[in-house]
Amino acid sequence: MGDQESSSTLPPASSTLIAAPRQELVLPATLKFIISNIKNLIPNPLIANNYAIWRTQIFQHLSANGYADHLTGKTLPPTDTSSSDHANWRLIDNNLISALFSSISSAILPYVITSTTAHEVWTVLEHRLQSSSRFRIIQLKNELHHIQMNNLTMQQYLAQVKNIVDNIAASGTKIDLEDIVLYILNGLPPTYKSFKTYIRSSSLPADLDALYSLLITEEIHINQDIKKYQLATTAAYHVTSSNQSRNKNNKRINKFRNTGSRPTTTVDPALPPPSNTNTRPICQICNKIGHIASNCWHRCNLSYAPPATTAPRALLAQSSPSTTQSWVLDSGASSHMTSDASNVQFPTAYNGSESVSVANGHTVPIQNYRQGLLPLPDSSRKLHLCNLLHVPALTHNLLSVSKLTKDNSVSITFDSNGFEIKDIQDHQPLLRGRLHNGIYKL
Repeated sequence: MGDQESSSTLPPASSTLIAAPRQELVLPATLKFIISNIKNLIPNPLIANNYAIWRTQIFQHLSANGYADHLTGKTLPPTDTSSSDHANWRLIDNNLISALFSSISSAILPYVITSTTAHEVWTVLEHRLQSSSRFRIIQLKNELHHIQMNNLTMQQYLAQVKNIVDNIAASGTKIDLEDIVLYILNGLPPTYKSFKTYIRSSSLPADLDALYSLLITEEIHINQDIKKYQLATTAAYHVTSSNQSRNKNNKRINKFRNTGSRPTTTVDPALPPPSNTNTRPICQICNKIGHIASNCWHRCNLSYAPPATTAPRALLAQSSPSTTQSWVLDSGASSHMTSDASNVQFPTAYNGSESVSVANGHTVPIQNYRQGLLPLPDSSRKLHLCNLLHVPALTHNLLSVSKLTKDNSVSITFDSNGFEIKDIQDHQPLLRGRLHNGIYKL
C-alpha cells in the first residue's frame, strides 16, 4: 500500500514529457533520391555556356518532386524559428542547396558559395548567367547571323545553332521560327543549293523538327553521291594507268624495231604484238595514241593542257547581259559551264591558260572548276556534272549534251516541243524539258 501511494504521487509533468517526446526530423525519400543521383540526373555541371539547359533540367527534376517553390521563393520559412516546422523547412532547403552546389562547376560556384537559401542561389545564378543586357543579346544574334557549317557534320551544325538560340531565349529574347530557318539555310555550303531553293520556295509553315530531319537525310544523300563520284574517278584512273603502261611498252618495242637495234631486255610475251600506229585510236583529249577519250585520265582534269588542243567552246551565243538560274542543253558545248560558283562542289581555282570560246567569236575566262550535281525535280536521281567550269561571264548555265550522256549513262531525245532524258539501262524517263525561244531548258 505504501508503495502504491508513493507511486501515485509522482509529478504530473513527468508523465507529460514521456507521452510527447520531441519530434525527430526526417529527410523526405524523394529528396534523398535526388541528392544521391544528382550526377546522373544532371550529367553536365553548370558552366557559363549551358545555363539554359542546366536550368531546365534542375527545375524539371525539383518541380516533379514538389520542391520548385524553394527555388522560386514561393515557400517561405516559418516565422517561429524554434518550431519544428521551421527546422523541417531548413532541413529541406539546406539539402536543396547541397544538390545545387553538386551540379555547379568550380568556375561558377564562387558566385553562390555564400548563399544561405536555395532561392538565393537560384536568384544569383539568374542575375549572373541569364544576362538580359543589350550587348549580350546583340552578340548572340550576331553569332547566329554569321554561323557557317564549314567542316562540321550536320548534327554538330544544328546543335550549334540550337545552343545559340537557347542562349538568346535565356537572355529574355525569342527568335522567330522563320528567322531560325533562314539562318540555318544561309550557313549551309553550296552543295545544298538545290535543297535551300526547295525550302525557300515551299509554302508549308516553318517546322524546325521537320527541317532537321530533312537536313540529316540530305547530308546522307550528298555524301553518297560524292563517294560514287570518287569511286568512278578511281576506276577511271586504274583503267587509264593500265592503258598508259601498255602504250609505253609498245612504244619501246617500236623504237628498237625502227632503229634496227635489239633491246637488251626480254620483251614480256603477255604484251600484245606491235601494230601499225595508224590503226590504233588517238585520244581527242591528250592527242596520245592507244586509248580513246572516254578512257583518258585527263578527261576530268581541267588544268591539263596538251600541246595541241582546242579551247573549250560554248556554241550558245550571249544575247543579253542578264543571267538565269536555269540550265540549257548545248550540243556544241565541250564542257558543262555555269556562271554561278555555288553550282560547283568544292571549287578549285583554275590556273590554266585556256578560255571559253562563245558563238559570237569572243572568249571569256574560266575562274574555277570541279564537279557538280544536278538534282532532277521528277526523280530522286541526280546528274553528275564532271569537270564543271565556272565561267562568271556566261549568261546561261550550259550542259554539254555529249558529256552529260557519257558520264550519266542516259539518252536525250529532242523534238519540236522539248526533250526527254531517259536512263539507258531501264529506259525510264528521268526528266521532260521544254523548248523555249529555240532553247532546250531544264
